[in-house]
Amino acid sequence: MIKQSSEKELIIRRIGFLFEEELVNEILEVGKIEEYKSDSIIVDVKEEIKFMPFILDGSLKVTREGRDDHEILLYYIEAGETCAMTLQCCVRESKSEVRATTLEDSTVLMVPTFKMLAWMDKYSSWRKFILESYHLRMTELMETIDAIAFLKLDERIEKYLKDQAKLLGSLELNYTHQQIAEDLHSSRVVISRLLKQMEVKGIITQKRNKIILSSI
Repeated sequence: MIKQSSEKELIIRRIGFLFEEELVNEILEVGKIEEYKSDSIIVDVKEEIKFMPFILDGSLKVTREGRDDHEILLYYIEAGETCAMTLQCCVRESKSEVRATTLEDSTVLMVPTFKMLAWMDKYSSWRKFILESYHLRMTELMETIDAIAFLKLDERIEKYLKDQAKLLGSLELNYTHQQIAEDLHSSRVVISRLLKQMEVKGIITQKRNKIILSSI
């Protein structure tokens, strides 16, 4: 009973203010809370989407897999948000084309996808939330495209690190060079060289499997 009460309070605190009371009650009735450790995959490529994830605590990164099995970072999802690509799959009744991975220990509310379309017709707050989610994610995708097209790789690395630091609320990032290379679709050797140059400039300090930013 205590756990159920605390879960209800968490849901109301994170997303309750977004929706009508009747919709919040429906979410509480059908939603299921899941706990994930850092670096856990909660939605994978080619997976049938049965639940839509709401992030209650923590954060995710959403990536797309290429033909060479490399991934490219698309955008991040924070507490109170959901994944636009998941929403798209729900509407199209198709399998996932992206992978969503936790950046830290995260608490996720899973809502059955069959409820999504019903709520679109029934609740104006839900329609507004879905449309705003699409807009936010599409804006972030455009920023990702701009960074790939117009920024040099060292500038992309710096933006990537600062975005991560803001998201996690810490200047210390427990990332390996290989992880960064995979997210930015580059090679570990190139990333290592550019990170060393950034360290010489005083932008970062490097320790074993850890990068510390001087500022955001």
